[in-house]
Amino acid sequence: MRVFLRPNLARCLWVTPFVSLTSMTLALAIRKAAGYPQLWDDGVPQQMLAIGYISGVIGFLIGIGSFDTWFPWMIGSPDRPDDHSQHGAYSWRDYFRFNTDHKVIGVQYVVTTFIAFLMGGMMAEIFRSELAHSGQGVIDTKMFNGLMSQHGTLMIFTFLVPVFAGIGNFVIPLMLGAPDMAFPRLNALSFWLLPLALLIFLSSFLVGSFEAGWTGYPPFSTEGPMGETLFEIGIQVAGASSIATAVNFLVTIITMRAPGMTLFRMPLLVWANLATSALVVAATPFIAGAQFMTMFDRVMGTKFFVPEMGGDVLAYQHVFWFYSHPAVYIMVLPGFGIISEILSVMSRKPIFGYRAIAFSSAGIALLGFSVWAHHMFASGMEDWLRVPMMISTMMIAIPTGIKIFSWLGTIWQGVLHMTTAMLFATGFIFTFVIGGVTGIWLASVPFDNHVHDTYFVVAHFHYVLFGGSVMTVFAGLYFWYPKVTGRMINEKLGRAHFWTTMISSNLVFMPMHWLGLEGMPRRVADYDPQFQNWNEVISLAAFVLGAGMLIFVYNVIVSARHGAPAGPNPYRSLTLEWQVSSPPPIFNFDIPPRVVGGPYRYGEPGAKHAIFPEPSVAKERTHA
Repeated sequence: MRVFLRPNLARCLWVTPFVSLTSMTLALAIRKAAGYPQLWDDGVPQQMLAIGYISGVIGFLIGIGSFDTWFPWMIGSPDRPDDHSQHGAYSWRDYFRFNTDHKVIGVQYVVTTFIAFLMGGMMAEIFRSELAHSGQGVIDTKMFNGLMSQHGTLMIFTFLVPVFAGIGNFVIPLMLGAPDMAFPRLNALSFWLLPLALLIFLSSFLVGSFEAGWTGYPPFSTEGPMGETLFEIGIQVAGASSIATAVNFLVTIITMRAPGMTLFRMPLLVWANLATSALVVAATPFIAGAQFMTMFDRVMGTKFFVPEMGGDVLAYQHVFWFYSHPAVYIMVLPGFGIISEILSVMSRKPIFGYRAIAFSSAGIALLGFSVWAHHMFASGMEDWLRVPMMISTMMIAIPTGIKIFSWLGTIWQGVLHMTTAMLFATGFIFTFVIGGVTGIWLASVPFDNHVHDTYFVVAHFHYVLFGGSVMTVFAGLYFWYPKVTGRMINEKLGRAHFWTTMISSNLVFMPMHWLGLEGMPRRVADYDPQFQNWNEVISLAAFVLGAGMLIFVYNVIVSARHGAPAGPNPYRSLTLEWQVSSPPPIFNFDIPPRVVGGPYRYGEPGAKHAIFPEPSVAKERTHA
C-alpha cells in the first residue's frame, strides 16, 4: 500500500484522476450555483474536457513528486538542503521517478523524445502508403488529416524542440564544470511535462484527432473536432516545459561556469544553447497566447478569430509565426553547436572562426524575430510588409553562411576521423545547405506566391528540419554515446544507419521539389494521377528510411550491453565532459576544475582546456 503513497508513477494512477474528477465536479457545482438553466448543454463536454485535462496535468505532477519539496517550503517547514534522495540513478527504476540529476533527466528526455519520433514516423509511413498511388484506398481523408497533423505536431513539439534539451541537459553542466543545473527540481518538473504533452496529443484520437495541421490555423482549429482542444492544451504543456528548461539553461550558463571559464572559453555548444534559450524565453509565450485565444474561442465562446464577430484570422497567423519561425532556429541552433564540437574533435584542429560562430548564433537569434511574415506572403497581409520581410529573410543567410564556411575551414587539411558521428556531421552540411538554398528562393515574394502550399514547401521544410536538425541529433547521440553508457557504439551498424538515412532521405525529399514546381498541393489525401510516379518513389524511399531507424534502435540497445568499454576519453577531446569517467560521477566532479585555455586547442603541444587541482589544494580552497 505504501507504494501508492510515495512519489512515483503508482501514486499518479490515483492522484491524477482524483484531481481531474474533483475539478470537473467543482466546475459543474459552480455552474449550478451560478444559476445556469441547464447543467449540461452542447458546450459542457468540451469545457469538462479542458478542465479535466488541465487539472489532470497538475494531479500527475503532484503524484510524481514535483511539489513534495515545494509544498512543505511554502507552509514554512524546515528546509533539508542535504537531501539527495531524489538525485542520481542507482538502478533502472530511477529513470521512472522524479529525479533531480541532470544526467538522468537528459536520458529521460532523449528516450521520451525518440518514442515520439518513432510514433510520428509510423504515422508518416501510414499516410505515405495512401499517397503512393492516386485515388484513396488505404485511409480516408479524415484519418489522413489526423495522422498528418499528429505527425507534424509530435515531430516538432515532442521531438525536435525537446531532444536538444535532453542532449544539453546531459552535456552542458559537464562542459561548464558545474555539479548540476541551477534549478534541479525545476529541471525534473520540466521533463515530466513532456510525456504529459505527448499523451495529451495522442489521446485526441479518442475524441476525434485534431485535423488542422501542426499550425492549427482558425477557422479549422476553432470549428474542428474536440481533439483540437487537446492540441491547444498539449501545446501549452510542451511550451511550459520548454520555457522552464530554457530559464534553467540561462541561469546555469551565466552563473555556474567553472573558475577561469570566460565567455570566450565556453564550448560552442554552450554558446548555441545560450542563444537558443534566449529565443525560447522570448518567443514561446506568443504561441501560448495564440493557443489560449483559440481555446477560449472553442470553450468559452470568445470571438478572437471569428470574422463575423469582429475577429481576425490573420492575427492568429502573425502571433503564431512570431513564435514558430524563431522556433525553426530553436530546432537548429543547438544542432549547430553539436556540429562544431564534432568537427573540431574529429578533424584534430582548432575550430575555424570561433568568435564568428559564437556571434553568428546571437545574430541568428536576433534576426529570427524579424522574418515571421514570410510565411504569410500569400495570406492577404499588408503589401508594405512583404519587401522588408523578404529582405530580412535573405539577410539571415549571412550568419548561417558564416557557420557553414567556418565548418568547412575546420575540416580543411584536418586529420579526419570518419566515425559515424563525423559522417552525420558532414552529411548534415550537405543536406542543410540544400534546405538553406531553397529557403532563399522561398524568401522571394514572386517565387513564394508561385509555390505556396505546394510540395516545394514540404521539401524545403524537411531538408531544414530532417536534413538539418535530425542529422545533428544523430551526430550528437553517436558522439556522446560512450560518455552516457561507458561503452562504444557499433560503428559498422552506425555506418549502415548513416548511409541508409542519407540516401533514402534525399530520395524522399528531393523529388518533392519537382512535384511542387509542377503544382502538386501539400496536405491532400489524393492528387492528380500525373504526380503518381514520383509519389511511388517517395513512399518506397520513406519505408527504407523507416527501416534505417530500426538499425539505430537496435544498435543503441545492443551496444549498451555488449559494446567495447569506452574509457573516459576515447576521442582525446579537450572539453570538460571528457575529463571525467564514463558514465560521469553522480555529482560530476570530485575536484572542481579550473579552466586555463580554449576548448579547441588541438594540434598545440601540451594544450589544456582545464586543470584539476590536487585534492589537498581543492580541499583548502573549499574551506577557505
